Amino acid sequence: MSRTAIIGILAVLLVIVCAFLPWSVVDVEGRHLVFTGVNGTGSNYGEPGRLCIILSVLAIGIFLVKNKWVSRVNLFIVGFLLAWTFRNMLLYSRCEMGDCPQSQPGLYLSFAGALVAFACVLFTRSPKSSK
Repeated sequence: MSRTAIIGILAVLLVIVCAFLPWSVVDVEGRHLVFTGVNGTGSNYGEPGRLCIILSVLAIGIFLVKNKWVSRVNLFIVGFLLAWTFRNMLLYSRCEMGDCPQSQPGLYLSFAGALVAFACVLFTRSPKSSK
């Protein structure tokens, strides 16, 4: 297994762990609400961390396979994971109706992990086809 694949797997594991860490904290009407990727109770955010976990598990499986077309599929999956974590970062850190959340490190670590995983997919050497 190549070094970039190992780093990519570790980065994707970071995205999975960050789905359970706090992403933002809001104090609204005397209530202290803490939102994670899998717990959006009290908001309309939903649970976007579940999709992060599903895409990350798929990416780990594909990082372990050495095939040219499978690595191209991994480019799509990790690219979508990167776009999804960026969307989550924008969603969880925006102000609504004068209430601004306090962004937590888990939100930014999730995006950083997806960015590193995407870079690892781009720099992984594809196997040579024998003709």
